[in-house]
Amino acid sequence: MLAVAVLAAGKGTRMRSALPKVLQPLAGSTLVERVLASAQTLTPKRRLLIVGHQAERVEEQLSPLGGLEFVLQQPQNGTGHAVQQLLPVLDGFQGELLVLNGDVPLLRTQTVEVLVNGHRQSGADVTLLTARLADPSGYGRVFSDNQGRVSSIVEDRDCNEDQRRNNLTNAGIYCFNWAALAKVLPSLSNDNDQGELYLTDTVTMLPLARHVEVADPDEVNGVNNRKQLAQCEGVLQQRLRDHWMAEGVTFVDPDSCTLSEECQFGRDVVIEPQTHLRGRCHIGDGCKLGPASLLTNAYLEQGVCVLHSVINDVKVGKQVKIGPFAHLRPGTHIADNCRIGNFVELKKSHIGEGSKINHLSYIGDAELGRDVNVGAGTITANYDGVMKHRTLIGDQSSIGANSVLVAPIVLGTKVTVGAGSTLTKDVQSGALALGRAKQLIKQGWSMPEKTQD
Repeated sequence: MLAVAVLAAGKGTRMRSALPKVLQPLAGSTLVERVLASAQTLTPKRRLLIVGHQAERVEEQLSPLGGLEFVLQQPQNGTGHAVQQLLPVLDGFQGELLVLNGDVPLLRTQTVEVLVNGHRQSGADVTLLTARLADPSGYGRVFSDNQGRVSSIVEDRDCNEDQRRNNLTNAGIYCFNWAALAKVLPSLSNDNDQGELYLTDTVTMLPLARHVEVADPDEVNGVNNRKQLAQCEGVLQQRLRDHWMAEGVTFVDPDSCTLSEECQFGRDVVIEPQTHLRGRCHIGDGCKLGPASLLTNAYLEQGVCVLHSVINDVKVGKQVKIGPFAHLRPGTHIADNCRIGNFVELKKSHIGEGSKINHLSYIGDAELGRDVNVGAGTITANYDGVMKHRTLIGDQSSIGANSVLVAPIVLGTKVTVGAGSTLTKDVQSGALALGRAKQLIKQGWSMPEKTQD
């Protein structure tokens, strides 16, 4: 039986942010959500979040995840003090306690599984995760034998010259036998430079301590400031790009593109430079994205081409061409073989198969049928100052350039709208609709001459 405790009480002063450190975003999720996800495959019996700084805000944001128990640490007096708060909460619990840090977001699930399973097989009282660092300065050094039995952990400031040459460091992630830990937790002392209770001290207080060395030291990178947050973002983005390149996606300039973990790609997708995908994106086979495009929660079927455009909560059919400089807003659905061109904005609209909106248009709260052609500068005037209204345009209609369709309005099939028209009434199928002011020409007229000041 496993309980997971995440240390999430710290202030994160060096982040210089009004947001608690554990709620800082990283590739679309918060730091602490990523930490919780790393232990998800172990199906823990209990998940405990030890909170302190802005505890109410942390609890409010994470409660929707479900199954979390929030334990208050007040005041915050070190990692050992944090875990001491679990003594009444886990009274009578029989099993292992996995302790994770809320600001170490890059742990892979496989690493956590190796730690816990190795701990169970060894019969140790505690198993800690370690990492060999090229520059271990500032980290506690772990000393062990060839069988992985830990004899001591020495903080960097307390190491002598020989000890500092050891580059095996403590990652601050532990799997404990809870019953054994509960016996020694009350004996922790704050007799140290910081005057705090350290969980590290329990390692030498327990009869059998072992360690598991992480294969990739980047996994235990912590986040204490904005620079480290950016470094973790870089590591995570590289993992995502490497994964999808192995699955058949081409990145022309990988370092200039970012993804979320919820993105899914088909084969032979090409992603041009400076293209970014957020949220839950589905990109079908043979799509070409970018350069310089932003997609959020976008669903694209096969063969879609997006150039210099922004797409947000939109569903796009097959073989659609979008951009340059199109803005597709939430609630829009574009059917197969459409063309959405330069400086076109769509909002909450359905565009039927084969329809074209090529230039300089705003189509909002509208439904277009099949093979509709919308001329440059067309606007659906959907807002009357109080309510939004719908525009319906039937199959094979043609809207002339610089037209305004004042909603609510219905145009039937094969309607032709003359260029420069403003329409306020419904138009029957097969009709020509004109709504222009009468053209007036004054012969022999010239501009007045300017007078000198």
